[in-house]
Amino acid sequence: MYQLIKDFKQGLWEEHPLFVMILGMCPTLAVTNTAINGLAMGLATSFVLISSEIVISLVKKLIPNDVRIPSFILIIATFVTFTDYFLKAFLPDIAASLSLFVPLIVVNCLILGRQESFASQNPVHRSIADALGMGIGFTWGLVVLSIIRELLGMGSIFGAEILGTGYRQMIFMILPGGAFITLGILVGIINLINLKRSGN
Repeated sequence: MYQLIKDFKQGLWEEHPLFVMILGMCPTLAVTNTAINGLAMGLATSFVLISSEIVISLVKKLIPNDVRIPSFILIIATFVTFTDYFLKAFLPDIAASLSLFVPLIVVNCLILGRQESFASQNPVHRSIADALGMGIGFTWGLVVLSIIRELLGMGSIFGAEILGTGYRQMIFMILPGGAFITLGILVGIINLINLKRSGN
């Protein structure tokens, strides 16, 4: 049980996909202009991550070493296709907002990296714990980044007006440059917290 908790907690902070390992930058910078987009991308990525880690952990001994990476990509692509079709069928507005970034989950370094470094080397229960931690960590990172950008850029959070009609919007914050600056500040804050926690 202790090992499962440790596996789960790694992705929430110590090995946070966005703020520590700096993975998955393409969707991070592209779709976090609104909180709903950030949440949707986080949940979509988490579903693919959890599902593929479970399958790969189950079948790892059946996959020849020579075709390991192509096999991982095929499994990941299967779940990405399911996710893409699900969003288009039931959440068309979100699917349109995320556009090609859902199919690009296939090449997200976070997902393929966890299959190679964790799921292919550990049992299913540990892979589930790792995937949940990484998925939740990735999702909360995207949501925090999205909330800051949407609030400063449009004066709202999840589409609900917060700062009122008189707020002078910082349009720059919902553009790619605003994503870079916000992400850099958040990474700096996380690093500072980690330094203080370690006593340096």
